[in-house]
Amino acid sequence: MNKPINIMIADDHHMVREGLKQLLELDGDIVVNAEADDGMQCLDMLKKKQTDVLLLDINMPNMNGLQVLKHLREKKANVKVLILTIHNEVEYLAKAVDIGVDGYVLKDSESALLKKAIYCVYNGETFIQPELTPILKERQEEKSSAAINFDDSLTKREIEVLKLLAEGLFNKEIAYTLAISEKTVKNHVSNIFKKINVSDRTQAAVYAIKNNLVDIF
Repeated sequence: MNKPINIMIADDHHMVREGLKQLLELDGDIVVNAEADDGMQCLDMLKKKQTDVLLLDINMPNMNGLQVLKHLREKKANVKVLILTIHNEVEYLAKAVDIGVDGYVLKDSESALLKKAIYCVYNGETFIQPELTPILKERQEEKSSAAINFDDSLTKREIEVLKLLAEGLFNKEIAYTLAISEKTVKNHVSNIFKKINVSDRTQAAVYAIKNNLVDIF
């Protein structure tokens, strides 16, 4: 390779960024020339640093990774985006693909796979972690064959709570946003879980994304 690939790492965990930097720079053909710990800082740094490939986490404060990706695609930014995340749920992957991600890799992957993904997207190819391809294909087939069965038994307030929950807000933050008590939020969350048949907040968030309730992406 004639020149090293300039990488920006956007992740809200310092140790993750430091570990990735050391790992990627071992061979000398990749240089991590910028880091960001939230979405807004990531967009700001992209204006200042020449970046070939952006390694982008999904869970970040001040704009999550999917919001950052959407902004970059709307602005037609000249940067390849490779999402590196813990999320193996097909809904997150499908959203990223719909927006126009160049690559999608899980954080528990081997370093060789991550580097392969970086080289692929840098050279204009799309790279989806092989294990995720079948579930993405299945998801797309399901989407084309039938409409999503949305549970319309949710009240307007419950939908508002579910949207905020899916955006990563805690009960206290939801209460503040909607100007209701935290106890009321807890009751709404409990009712939502029962109505959509889920047992935790992650499953509820996936449900919201699957049913296009989260429109901030």
